[in-house]
Amino acid sequence: MQSQCLFLSLSLMFFSATALAERADRDKPIHLEADRATVEDYKQKGEFRTSIFTGNVILTQGTLILRADKVVMKEDSTGYRHATAYGNLVSYRQKRDGVDEYVEAWSRRAEYDNKTDKIELFGSARLKRGTDEVEGDYISYDIASDFFQVFGQPQAENDKNSDHRVRAVIQPKAKQPDAETEK
Repeated sequence: MQSQCLFLSLSLMFFSATALAERADRDKPIHLEADRATVEDYKQKGEFRTSIFTGNVILTQGTLILRADKVVMKEDSTGYRHATAYGNLVSYRQKRDGVDEYVEAWSRRAEYDNKTDKIELFGSARLKRGTDEVEGDYISYDIASDFFQVFGQPQAENDKNSDHRVRAVIQPKAKQPDAETEK
């Protein structure tokens, strides 16, 4: 059965811990490394300052690490930044607040917005948190609320052998002993 876009909204009901991304990361400076950089420092009122980094790009901010072939960074007049990363596979990793656990993600394109504290993954997207993981064609991850959505893609007529479904692996959590059975 061919359907429109497959949609799977996965929230914290699949995960027992409710820790968020490392809160201190927001206040840390952003460090960028690349083989080449182009910076357009001229800004008119209401425009973005744009920087383009290419070749083995590594963006870090506290525990957040983003690796890509190319990153286009835009900064608005209030200092908020939006980064679009491209690559054979872009990778993202960030420690969760209050837990010794990381969120890791991979995709062909990633967009990170530090104003909304959100990362969007496009094309061969995969997100892993601890031993649980999801994959699809698009993943939207709200870092502040630890909420994500995963979308598959409808199967094209000429792509009958391809599988564009959303996939999830959710590990069982250790059960807490029942108060009645301990007596």
